[in-house]
Amino acid sequence: MDAIPYTVKAREDTGLYNARLGIWLFLASEVMLFGALFATYVILRLGALHWPLGASLLSIPLGTFNTVVLISSSVTMVFAWVSLKEKNLGKYKMYMGFTIILAVLFIVVKLFLEYIPKFEHHLYPGKSTFWAIYFTLTGLHALHVLGGIGVNTYFWGPGANMWQSEPERFTNRIEIAGLYWHFVDLVWIFLFPILYLL
Repeated sequence: MDAIPYTVKAREDTGLYNARLGIWLFLASEVMLFGALFATYVILRLGALHWPLGASLLSIPLGTFNTVVLISSSVTMVFAWVSLKEKNLGKYKMYMGFTIILAVLFIVVKLFLEYIPKFEHHLYPGKSTFWAIYFTLTGLHALHVLGGIGVNTYFWGPGANMWQSEPERFTNRIEIAGLYWHFVDLVWIFLFPILYLL
């Protein structure tokens, strides 16, 4: 069996190059995963006799801050990709560095200002249906953020060496990493209002 070749140009049969097609298929599976969890949340909430309001249990200012952090990281991710299109590796490294720092800031806030204080007040997933949903959805999202940090850090560090030999291929890889990162940010944009505001 022949390996699927790497293509820089769009394929005639799909209109996409292979990596872009692959990431869209992967993101479709992620939409199904988070879609099932969101649907479960809706069913459990509609069926509950009493549902605690997120606003009374969660910190809206912290959730808002983390929302701004992730949206900002999406902007810096786009700037990193645009910098490569402009053939400026230095600017790429700067913007990708900002993206990584903002992602780490999101995790630090989530862990030290939200999760740990909840545990100190004995609010665990087993405490109620609300906390089970909260920790499942935000925990799974945090794992996706950590995955994005790992990939982006690699492309900021040793992975950036590809720029010297195959700049177009490297630029395409950053585009793919960016699509994943925008998806992670989009998930949070849905999580924040349903958990914190409704």
